[in-house]
Parts: sequence; structure tokens; C-alpha cells
Amino acid sequence: MAGDINQRRFFVAVMFLLFLFSASVVRAGSLDLFTGEKGDIKISGGTAHIPVMKDAARQIMNVNQDIRISIAGGGSGVGIKQVGEGLVDIGNSGRKPTDDEIQKYGLKLFQWATDGVGVVVNPQNQVKALSKSQLLEIFAGKIVNWKVLGGSDKSINVYTRDNSSGTREVFWEKALDKGEITDKANVVVSNGAMKTAVANDPYGIGYVSVGHMDNSTAPVIIDGVVPSIDNVKNGSYKIARGLFSNTKGEPKGLVKKFIDFLFSPEGQKIAAENGFIPIK
Repeated sequence: MAGDINQRRFFVAVMFLLFLFSASVVRAGSLDLFTGEKGDIKISGGTAHIPVMKDAARQIMNVNQDIRISIAGGGSGVGIKQVGEGLVDIGNSGRKPTDDEIQKYGLKLFQWATDGVGVVVNPQNQVKALSKSQLLEIFAGKIVNWKVLGGSDKSINVYTRDNSSGTREVFWEKALDKGEITDKANVVVSNGAMKTAVANDPYGIGYVSVGHMDNSTAPVIIDGVVPSIDNVKNGSYKIARGLFSNTKGEPKGLVKKFIDFLFSPEGQKIAAENGFIPIK
């Protein structure tokens, strides 16, 4: 009996060590790309990308302190323009750059994940489901009171993103069918700012990357479909977009290794842990 117990303990210990070894091999293999490297990488653009960029940069700089990676937002349009003008090495965008942008700047596109864009309200709001037509009328400024939708007798405060935002462009195209956004809408500069604004406004409504959703806001069901990672994956939630990291021409050296890391098992794991759908 004691022998059987000892055998089982030995088996469990061996399996645990094998698991640790295999995990370390995958991790080391991905980060080994940066052995012996030194230099800077400058990144700007889409704000949905920032958590993934920060996690990737942290891991890389932890194993090699001769590498410095700076990350800024600004929106998709800013990322595309800055990388095209040579101001940064990687310009992130939450939309595919247009053919004109690709041609003008000689861009190379790298889509490493897929994301959805979901409507959010304050958790205190009673209205947590809308039809597509109601959504269009809210953002066009035609429905202006929550009472019409079964909520409180309070004015609807619409929040949107600025024109350089890839999140805004995807939402405008796929949720609003390129319809009007009221000029009374409050403009915020990032996914984080949108969450903060709606979380602090009981009568606010806005939209964020599905990967950025948390308990600070409440997702709104549109035509019976919840904006969730699973529904983006299975295709039932249609308001979705690719997440791109763009370079001016073919990436080389340290920049190429950073792009390669995003597609590695560890990089794709980072994307998944931040609520996005990995490409691989």
C-alpha cells in the first residue's frame, strides 16, 4: 500500500516537473529572439492594443535590459500616420489601413488578433438590451431620453471617439451602418477614457473594445446578441475588427523580432489573456 502511494507521488512529481519544463521551453523559446539584442522600439496608435503592447514589452525588457520599448496611444489614424512618416517603428491600428494609406506610406500589415466593439452603459442603467434601429436613433440624437426605452426619465448622454479612432470607425461602419453621430456626443480619446466616462455617468452610453470590457460598465445586448469574446469567435456578433501592427516597409532587426513575438505562442497567449481572439 505504501509502495503504491509512493509510486503515485513520484508520478505526480515527474509530471509536474515535465509541465514546468515544457512551459519554460515555450517561454524561453519565444523570448530567446531577443538574446544579444539592444536598441529602442517606438510604438504608437490604437489604444485597444496598449495592454498587449505593454505586457509584451515588459516580458522582453525583463529578459534583456538593453532593449527599451516606448508605447503611446493616439488612435489608429495617428499610429498609421506616425509610422508612415518615420516617427515611430510600429503604428498600431484597430482597422485595416486603406489602400491609399498603404500605397502612400509603403505599409506592411500584421494582424495578430481579432476584437469586437461593444456598446456599454452604466451598470445602474435598467436598459441593457437594444434593437439595431434603437441604437441608430440614439447615436443620431433622435432618441434622447431613457424613458422611451424603458429606463429612467433622464436624458441620454452619448459618448463617442474622435475621428482618428479605429474603434470609432468600426463602430460607425458596422453598428451604425455609417449613419449619423449626433454633434452633441461627448468625445473621449481612448477605450480607457470611454470606460471611465460611462462608469461615472448613470445616463451615459458609449462603446469599447470587447477586450477592454470589465465590471465598471455593463454590456448592451444588440438584437439579442451579447457583445462577448465567444460571440465574436463564433461569428454571431458582427461588430468586429482586426488588430494590426503596421510598419513602413518590411520590418527588420529588433522591430521584426517584436512583430514575430506577437505571433509566437507566448505573444498569442498575451493577446488571449487581454480578451482578444488570437490569430493562431
